[in-house]
Amino acid sequence: MKTLKNKVQLIGNVGDTPKMHTFENGKKVARFSLATNDYFMKDDEKIQQTEWHNLVAWGKQADLVEKYVEKGSELAIAGKLTSRSFESAGGEKHVVTEIVVNELLLLSSKENSTKN
Repeated sequence: MKTLKNKVQLIGNVGDTPKMHTFENGKKVARFSLATNDYFMKDDEKIQQTEWHNLVAWGKQADLVEKYVEKGSELAIAGKLTSRSFESAGGEKHVVTEIVVNELLLLSSKENSTKN
């Protein structure tokens, strides 16, 4: 049995409309953010802590995102954590951490949200 050593699973809400890009070869990529919330008690008060995650979906997953996902959609995702670095035009080095989505479950979608 193969054990995955780099697996991330999240449930959260999409922060903004996904940004789609189609390459010359027809391959698609979707980039979007996902907010997850955690709660804890402090001085008898329930505190919400929000974390933001950068997600990238390719191919069939990108097609699903393009068709069904919008700002506020609730998703469950599974994927792997990746990092990449680049240099800006000004010469500054940037490191970006992203989750490459392998599995996507729509807990709410455009069709569901328009019916409410």
